[in-house]
Amino acid sequence: MISYEYPLNERIRTLLRLEDLYSKLAHFSRGDAPQDHHVTLLTLFEILEVAGRADLKVDLVQELERQRQILISFRNNPEISEEALSGALYEIEQASSSLLAMAGKIGQYLRENEWLMAIRSRASIPGGVCQFDLPSYHYWLQRDADQRRHDLSNWVHPMLPIRDGLSIVLRLLRASGRPETQLARGGTYQLMMAGRSAQMLRLRLSPADAVVPEISANKYALNVRFMLSETVIRPRLAERDVNFELTFCSL
Repeated sequence: MISYEYPLNERIRTLLRLEDLYSKLAHFSRGDAPQDHHVTLLTLFEILEVAGRADLKVDLVQELERQRQILISFRNNPEISEEALSGALYEIEQASSSLLAMAGKIGQYLRENEWLMAIRSRASIPGGVCQFDLPSYHYWLQRDADQRRHDLSNWVHPMLPIRDGLSIVLRLLRASGRPETQLARGGTYQLMMAGRSAQMLRLRLSPADAVVPEISANKYALNVRFMLSETVIRPRLAERDVNFELTFCSL
């Protein structure tokens, strides 16, 4: 099954973008080639840009505290595993503490690194980081992979509390809903929200259907059109019934 997620507010949209960037960061940082570590650095710059919202850290801390209070209310509930509950509380408390320990503006230490900011500035120009543009960066890329990885770790590590905090919030968000089987007749599906509150939608469907959902939603209605995947250049509606799972997620 393929999952598609659609955020219904700007905060969740930002968290999903950051989750995707942190995933790419982890993937490319494990590589050994200079190109892997070049992409790692560019991805870190993207994280710096997206995470630059002044209230992101505050939002995460507040949401984690709200979830902590909810979990505390489950204590002494015979249907809840005390061991699992204690583990979840510990994870939330650790993530909150790490976020609160982040001093100043997110990524300020990166902005104060003139060498990194020079690379970031040149990287916005197509082909702008060639060896004749940034010879010192070219030298760094030719260093031993372990040495580059050590530098990357030093630059990335202070940003990891953001990753840990948003991972908990998104995991709880995804677990909050109950999937329901739906049918899109003729490739289209519409649902009136009728006061239903949600922060994110999740759609799951079989790859064998060879369709891609186009989702639009507001507080009044949800609309999904399933487009044939083989016509990505010139999208065309799949004029047949499509079964899929729909989940409304909300913290």
